[in-house]
Amino acid sequence: MTNVSMALKLSASADDVWGVIGGFNTLDTWHPAIVSCESDGNTPGCMRTLTVPDGAQVIERLDAIDDGARSYTYSITDSPLPVEDYSATIKVVENDDSSELQWSSDFEPSGVPEADAAGIIEGIYQAGFDALTDRFGA
Repeated sequence: MTNVSMALKLSASADDVWGVIGGFNTLDTWHPAIVSCESDGNTPGCMRTLTVPDGAQVIERLDAIDDGARSYTYSITDSPLPVEDYSATIKVVENDDSSELQWSSDFEPSGVPEADAAGIIEGIYQAGFDALTDRFGA
């Protein structure tokens, strides 16, 4: 099992950051690699279809959400990404006058070396982090 875990300090309250990223059905409003996000809800068991610029789609299931803890866990059910059994958690933690976004996942590489699969996932996370840094400051 491969693990990718990244964190980012942001110059905004955890509530403000969660207000932007906390909706399972709003990824396209803050992540630049997502052209559209179609979802059937924001409760465990709901599904979302993410479309990326080349038209490829990633289908994900919301496994758990806790607005009080500002976190949600999701799984990829179908994707062109070179990963299998992918499960990830996004969490926002309060830090005095700032917050920390934590994004982590576990998965099995599929068809590529582990380092390549991890690099792809890290690149996806970093693109989101860069956009949030532009929005909130680091």
